Amino acid sequence: MQAIRLSAPGGLDKLAPAPIEPAAPGPGEVQVEVKASSLNFHDYAVVVGLIATEDGRIPMSDGAGIVTAVGEGVSEFAVGDRVLSHFFPHWQDGPPSALRLGGVPGDNVDGFAANTVTMPVSAFSRMPHHLDFAEAATLTCAGLTAWRALAVETHLNPGDWVLVQGSGGVSVFALQFARMMGCRVVATSSSEAKLARLGELGAEVLINYREHQNWGDRVLAATGGRGVDLVVEVGGSGTVAQSVRAAAFDSCISMIGVLTGISGEVPTAELFQKNARIHGITVGNQRHQADMLDAVEASRLHPVIDSRYPLLELAEAFRHQESQQHFGKICVEV
Repeated sequence: MQAIRLSAPGGLDKLAPAPIEPAAPGPGEVQVEVKASSLNFHDYAVVVGLIATEDGRIPMSDGAGIVTAVGEGVSEFAVGDRVLSHFFPHWQDGPPSALRLGGVPGDNVDGFAANTVTMPVSAFSRMPHHLDFAEAATLTCAGLTAWRALAVETHLNPGDWVLVQGSGGVSVFALQFARMMGCRVVATSSSEAKLARLGELGAEVLINYREHQNWGDRVLAATGGRGVDLVVEVGGSGTVAQSVRAAAFDSCISMIGVLTGISGEVPTAELFQKNARIHGITVGNQRHQADMLDAVEASRLHPVIDSRYPLLELAEAFRHQESQQHFGKICVEV
């Protein structure tokens, strides 16, 4: 059995294979043969040292696999069940708290860059029956983040407008979920080729933000001056001013990412004049995930996968993520 371990203080050249021994599950635990994981910005931040973790940490927060053993008292799963990880093993329901947001695999504890893991049963949910392991592994961070933005923190109706930024995992999921809910979508990107693909997925307003730096005005024009009901904000400080400009009255900007920086100015006057709000989101809880999986199965939605790498090429997968050439999710198959 093998895993990929990260040597402190981090860096892609600090990822290396290491042997591991399968651990028998104790009471309330399950042993899982890992079949796939997927890359998130959070994982990248861990492996390059932006988020400090213990020396020798096994990274990767997403995991999908097959139960190979169950411990005493476990009734939720049986050997042979296909399961999916929870980003927050301690956050079952209710509002977030510091305690509930602990225990993140690949960060606070060892994660899924391994052939096998043994974890508490609360670390897993069922897996959608129509997806393969790599597809399923994309749901637990990027998919759930988008789901919470669209289906939990806002009250969207069919015909409402949603704005997505770029073509990373969260943005593509947000586009797919928005179309599934009957919403209309504005998409921004700096690539005409990626904009064309976003259009194929159902975005009807496509804006190249390099050509149109004041793209918020173009969003207002495209929506008849109304603006969008939800902005899935993954850029951060470099894009939030345009997001406020693009926002409708009584709208929400779900602050999810900080790809353009961790702090910056917000046009507060325009924000409160529109009675809009900015809401921070960190993935979601286990009840949110259960609801998302029901919706994914009912609609037979398939996540958009950019590429698949073997576990031993995890560093190369992260280099591809660094290049920002991907569209959708980058997966690792174990």
